[in-house]
Amino acid sequence: MKYILWILIFLSLQGCSIKESSMKVYTLDGNTDFKAYSNRFKNKIIKVSYPQSLKEKMSQNMQFSYSDLEQGSYQNSEWSNNLGQLLQGIFIQTLQQSGLFKGVTSYTSIMQEDYRLESTVFDFSHRVRGSASHAFVTVQFSLIETDSGKMVKSKLFNYAVPTTTTDANGYVNATNIAISRLNRDLIAWLEF
Repeated sequence: MKYILWILIFLSLQGCSIKESSMKVYTLDGNTDFKAYSNRFKNKIIKVSYPQSLKEKMSQNMQFSYSDLEQGSYQNSEWSNNLGQLLQGIFIQTLQQSGLFKGVTSYTSIMQEDYRLESTVFDFSHRVRGSASHAFVTVQFSLIETDSGKMVKSKLFNYAVPTTTTDANGYVNATNIAISRLNRDLIAWLEF
């Protein structure tokens, strides 16, 4: 009986020492420091709406695909927060640092705004096709005048950045390059 007890203790300790692969958590870290040179909105406040997605639910999952008909999520890698919240934070930070507007708020603010920036995410994924691997970011922005509810302008931004590796780390690095380009182009588009 004592021998069986020692075996059970040994086996239970072995089960505790089995090491599972750890979850890697990534965030968006694209350059947000783009300065605006236009005074067009210097006295205006803009509210950044929560990004919408027409194709898929935005979550912490990092999407990849090896064909046009199938996709999956990385099992041991995820975004640090819901993708919509990460993108909204990046857009707010970019607009604040640009100096283009007097004030920039999130959609939860009760502050009265002059403009609203709406965004729709059409693609935010890692595509691997044979030896080609790209991070895809496709977002449409619409600038809405709050008082009239009329759209001032709208534009679709589309980026495909090659990855250095076909894993989640390569995908994140390429995605951050795409986000930097998107931030730069967003400010340039809003200025004129």
